[in-house]
Amino acid sequence: METLQKLIYENIRAVVGLDFGTTYSGFAYCHINENKNICSNDSWHGEVGQLKTNTVLQYDDKYKKVKLWGAPALAKRPNRRKKGHNDEGHKPVELFKLHLGDMLDEFKPKLPVEYKKAITDYLREIGKVIKEIVAIRWPNVDYFENVLLVITVPAEFSEQSKAIMRVCAFNAGLIKEECSANLQFTTEPEAAAVHCMENLKGQTLARPGTNFMIVDCGGGTVDLTIRKLVNDKQLGEITERSGDFCGSTFIDKEFIKYLRKILGDEPMELLKDNNYGQMQYLIQQFCKFGKIPFTGDDPDFLYELDIQDTIPILKQHINNDDIRKTLEEDEWVIEIDFESMKTIFEPVVQKILCLIEAQLDNTQETCSAMFLVGGFSESKYLQKRIKQKFSQRVENISVPTQPMAAIARGAVAYGLSIKSNNLDNLGNDDINCVISSRVLKYTFGIKTTTKWEKGDPIYKKTHDGFIEKFQCLARRGTSMNINQKITKSRVPIYPDQKEIIHCLYYTKEYDGEYCDDPGMKLLGKLHIDLPGSGLDRPVLFGITFGKMEITVTSKSEATGKSNKATFKFNLDD
Repeated sequence: METLQKLIYENIRAVVGLDFGTTYSGFAYCHINENKNICSNDSWHGEVGQLKTNTVLQYDDKYKKVKLWGAPALAKRPNRRKKGHNDEGHKPVELFKLHLGDMLDEFKPKLPVEYKKAITDYLREIGKVIKEIVAIRWPNVDYFENVLLVITVPAEFSEQSKAIMRVCAFNAGLIKEECSANLQFTTEPEAAAVHCMENLKGQTLARPGTNFMIVDCGGGTVDLTIRKLVNDKQLGEITERSGDFCGSTFIDKEFIKYLRKILGDEPMELLKDNNYGQMQYLIQQFCKFGKIPFTGDDPDFLYELDIQDTIPILKQHINNDDIRKTLEEDEWVIEIDFESMKTIFEPVVQKILCLIEAQLDNTQETCSAMFLVGGFSESKYLQKRIKQKFSQRVENISVPTQPMAAIARGAVAYGLSIKSNNLDNLGNDDINCVISSRVLKYTFGIKTTTKWEKGDPIYKKTHDGFIEKFQCLARRGTSMNINQKITKSRVPIYPDQKEIIHCLYYTKEYDGEYCDDPGMKLLGKLHIDLPGSGLDRPVLFGITFGKMEITVTSKSEATGKSNKATFKFNLDD
């Protein structure tokens, strides 16, 4: 372990934190000798001033090569001179990150390309910017050898999703080898918590034992966690992370649903199918002039959607005479007033409020502060509703400076803590990190083979009298320290057995009996050679929890030597 750490961490000269978001992405960076002077990238596509760019791709007609990415790939204002222009075949590809989430397929966007290709292509494009920044800022820094990349993922992402992200990052050229330790993961609320910890310093709440909640409101997901300030450098997790798909893009979906009630389903379907780019422009205009300005404080609020000016092609899709007549009388302007805008916001806001309430109810301790981060947290209406409901339960509810950049900057701080603490503790398994503990979201265990006994299902009995069962090693909801290891001694079941196959399973349930129970998933297999013969050849199997990616080990208890083994994620689920 010491050799591996020396090889990896002694060579690290800079840390990059990548916030790959559903609707917007950005990154921050810092050289380890620059006294933690973390910088957020604000230069995109030749323009300066934006902390993020859009998570959007524009492909060629065959969807093979990327023509544009980020903000330039977004649909532009429709050209009114090109009447009846059909932009089919030039749809921007977006929201592809949602395919990594554990949600029903009906809620996942339909894409013209395979979602892993879209993720890989986008990571490749943003990776070019990252590499360029590194080369300009530090000419002597070799990206693949000297840069630690920390990618943030939503709290509800499964081990499967993180494994897919790693493969995509490798295929995108962000890491030199698929298993490279130069890529680490942390959750989005965890990165935000590290960033917000700095906001607590100097306040009366900045004392060991203080609990605070992070509400990370992004484009696709909202992630929550409650952290404990262990000391001025470390955070612990005291509740199981939670999250749901109720980010800002779902406000956009409610807006489209609202238009369907006024215009009918057919015009909106035709718009989506035949003029997708203009539909996205419609949503952009709603965000700019409706969603963002809405605060919930002005009862005279009015958002006027001028169809002729914003999306003239829509007129051609409206065939209902009554609807056309009404719109003509209103000069093709749809007015969304204060109450109507509330109906668009509330279904999504209510989900967020329920998530927060459940987290507060799940902790038996006082939560003294709440930080709202992520792009959606800048919504004044969302801030107002959260403060209205929880100001009596939480002493301090606030939005840190530049909440949109909080996750990327926190990811850098997390990476810096990995770098410094690993170098200070080479050879020590109990390495400290800014995140001192995590609460498991899944129950983990291995497949074990034992003698079939009376009472066991007869159909599960093997031909030689054995039965395979699930043996729990770590239960969901358990708080695990960083680098804390769970071990299990295993022995062969046959004298002439040449290997042991450790099959690691996980489930959202708190326990399980068999590996084919509903919801039980295979995480991976670890093959270990067994030299010699006989049953007395114990092998110590170990799982290191707390890290975003699970590390598994195995060594012979008789010789003390570790066998060479490869852990492979099962990516076919």
